[in-house]
Amino acid sequence: MEGEIRKTSLGMDENVEGLLAYLLWWLTGLVLLLLEKESYFVCFHAMQSTVTFLFFTVAIKVFEFIPIIGWLIAYLLSLVAIIAWIVGMVKAYQGELYKFPIFGDLAEQWLERINL
Repeated sequence: MEGEIRKTSLGMDENVEGLLAYLLWWLTGLVLLLLEKESYFVCFHAMQSTVTFLFFTVAIKVFEFIPIIGWLIAYLLSLVAIIAWIVGMVKAYQGELYKFPIFGDLAEQWLERINL
């Protein structure tokens, strides 16, 4: 992107739509992944948001069923998820195609499979 803010097929600036992909975790990621047809930048952030936060949502729920040690792990995962959420929104708003470890590579691979 490098200083140039482009419009998406939904009529928003790419950086704003990228930020929105993280706003409600995997839910907004999934919605934007289904709606955005042109912007690779937005689709990447939407896919990364969906993959990352779906993982965190499921993992946290699973660990919440395990007394004490599971609760501690769920709490730590929640903290990591909140940090990732903030970083994702900031990086997307700055126009950076920032990849989370593991999840960013998965998002990139899956976008290639659906030809975006």
